[in-house]
Amino acid sequence: MNAEIALGEPLYASLPGDVGVSFEFFPPKTEKMAETLWSSVQTLAPLGPDFVSVTYGAGGSTRERTHAAVERIIRETGIPAAAHLTCVDATRDEIDAIARDYWDIGVRHIVALRGDVAEPGAAYAPHPQGYANAAELVAGLRKIAPFEISVGAYPEKHPDSADEAADLENLKRKIDAGATRAITQFFFEPDCFFRFRDKAAAAGIDAEIVPGIMPVMSFASVQRMSGLCGTAIPGWMETLFEGLDDRPAARQLVSATVAAELCRRLYAGDVRHFHFYTLNRAELSYAICHLLGLRPKDPS
Repeated sequence: MNAEIALGEPLYASLPGDVGVSFEFFPPKTEKMAETLWSSVQTLAPLGPDFVSVTYGAGGSTRERTHAAVERIIRETGIPAAAHLTCVDATRDEIDAIARDYWDIGVRHIVALRGDVAEPGAAYAPHPQGYANAAELVAGLRKIAPFEISVGAYPEKHPDSADEAADLENLKRKIDAGATRAITQFFFEPDCFFRFRDKAAAAGIDAEIVPGIMPVMSFASVQRMSGLCGTAIPGWMETLFEGLDDRPAARQLVSATVAAELCRRLYAGDVRHFHFYTLNRAELSYAICHLLGLRPKDPS
């Protein structure tokens, strides 16, 4: 790049804010956590997200809390709320009943996932009377109501998939069954997303693929989560966060910078929608959206 141009162009200044965003939360376990969640929702709501989603615990363990959080978002904000729904430990009739309940309270968007078993390390096994996988779940939801349906995608391959080709075939089955879009697992290098997007297109997948962005709240937690889902952590990142888990304010500044730079490079590659894994904390996601040029919408 020409040095004069590089010095004359303020960082992020030219980004026009022409992006769509969505935010993911998890259902709170305690009253204090519920207050944190609701504060985060209220902080991010003025940015006008396309939707916010609420996760569903392993084995359906947070079913009631997920439902309550989604219902409150619908009741008390104008934000479209998406509910996560999985196949684990439930019959088709039970899952269908949950989906109908969601439709009745105003949910029009489902994040349909195979799901994880409640016991860490245990192999997934479908319920004998349940949906075997996410593709079957998507097809089942399509018969219940005209939901908007998002599904998961793994830029670095799902840990249970035999190889990348099998993983892409599984994603295509979910899209062909009626999914609207795919949201990726988090990743830390833009090229990881671009390669996956190209491979998906070559496999005949023409649905929108939205990058999932995970700002680092705790590097130790990111290492643990990355190990579970097969996400590679670049060596430079480990060096960058070294010693910061005991300095949360400094870590937050570094984390916002790293995630915003990832988003800026994705934007340069024509990405216009970002899905943030907030871990129920708003400030990091808000800061990144601000750097991307997104500003609070006028309530009028």
